[in-house]
Amino acid sequence: MSSDTNESAADTDTPVSAFESSLVLVSNRQPYSHRYEDDEIVVDRPVGGLTAGLDPVMQQVDGTWIAWGDGDADAEVTDDNDCVRVPPEDPSYTLRRVWLSDEAVDEYYYGYSNQVLWPLCHDLVGKTNFEDRFWSRYQEVNEQFADAVVEQADEESVVWFQDYHLALAPSHAREALPETTLFQFWHIPWPTWDTFRVCPHREELLGGLLANDLIGFHTERYVENFLACVDACFEAATVDTDSGEVEYDGETTLVRAFPLGVDAERIGELAGEREETFWPEFKREYSIPDDSRVAVGVDRLDYTKGIPERLDALEELFETRPEWRERLTYVQKSTESRSDISEYQRLQSAVDERIERLNERFATESWRPVVRIEEHLTNPELYGLYAHSDLALVTPVRDGMNLVAKEYVAAQADDDTKDGVLVLSRMTGAHGELGDTAVTIEPYDAPELAGQIEEALTMPDHERKRRMDALRASVLENDLDTWLASLLGTVQGLRRMSTQDTDDRNQRETKS
Repeated sequence: MSSDTNESAADTDTPVSAFESSLVLVSNRQPYSHRYEDDEIVVDRPVGGLTAGLDPVMQQVDGTWIAWGDGDADAEVTDDNDCVRVPPEDPSYTLRRVWLSDEAVDEYYYGYSNQVLWPLCHDLVGKTNFEDRFWSRYQEVNEQFADAVVEQADEESVVWFQDYHLALAPSHAREALPETTLFQFWHIPWPTWDTFRVCPHREELLGGLLANDLIGFHTERYVENFLACVDACFEAATVDTDSGEVEYDGETTLVRAFPLGVDAERIGELAGEREETFWPEFKREYSIPDDSRVAVGVDRLDYTKGIPERLDALEELFETRPEWRERLTYVQKSTESRSDISEYQRLQSAVDERIERLNERFATESWRPVVRIEEHLTNPELYGLYAHSDLALVTPVRDGMNLVAKEYVAAQADDDTKDGVLVLSRMTGAHGELGDTAVTIEPYDAPELAGQIEEALTMPDHERKRRMDALRASVLENDLDTWLASLLGTVQGLRRMSTQDTDDRNQRETKS
């Protein structure tokens, strides 16, 4: 779909309830999964992250969500068209499942998506694995998703592709749906051309994405990187860096930044729903002394999150500043990730070794420096942990946005707990919004990070409160609803202009 774009398209904010088009959302992960528990079928529901944030959107617009059906009972509940209405207790939209073989999951998801695109986009070229079978399967699975889109969408639909798993699907869908509005949000960083050019499939990936009418990134820097890659890769492309428009292969694509937010009010409410006894019981369960300060880190176990580097900084702190022994406890909540990939297995070992060494070196009879939590925490428990922690250590070596930083701030809602300090890596997308009032750190510099942790711990109360008030104002203003309204409003603006272009063209043809 080709149309001229202007500022009004980007400045239009559309509440979800006012979205005018039939929405087809496409993602790797599904919002609801059916599985067998003994002889019964049970439903796993979204409990956090973007999937949980988009689920109520789809319920409001009664759209169609296309995703990989990974539950062992998923096929049992779908109809002949591979569809099921969800949520189960109040069906409000359609979930269309795509079936992937074990080999497809291994090569498309664990292979190309997470051993090529993930490290490449995080500027970690040394961790890429360009196996031919990964690329072949990535192409095949993207065609599967595109075929499902063609079955579910028409010219009146708006199709929203999610993330790096589906870079090729838009171009396949475009062939069958030339007038349908397609857009994609890329939830991870976009690298510089010097990094991206090493990818042997760079032209196919960029061409696939440019089949969209709109591509969204978290930050202006990622937008600039993407436009530079297009300009360097395609001689036939016309790139306007001021407007963010790309003309390529007869199509116009608008590329814009839409910083993702969190459901800040709900997080604050859930943090307040915890029992009054939550914090004393939590500290007792994990043997945290009552007079100990608490630092928290909540991460998926990924090499981009800077967990080993963070633990090195804590070791530096306890070694060079022994007065903090027994006065600071670090709580690491980690979630296992992609454990079938060797890089992640090595990361797990590195984290295990560091935690063991820290606790062996510095623990006393009544205190250990690192408490590791691997069991599930409910949302009120997690947000309660945020609310009561004296500081959050968000120290990725590279991160597209990092919503943990924003969740931590959102949880500081009560006057009694609204004095936490955010220690934030400048290598996160969130730093662009929060860096002025967070304590900024360099993730690879252990001595400096140790010093910044001490700075956060010794910050005067009035300064802690001033910073957190400013952080909360930013997170509340730029929340999940703001992101959705801006993104969907831009799409609606593009769609209206395209419709007007079509009407004008038809009138000209009629007159001629």
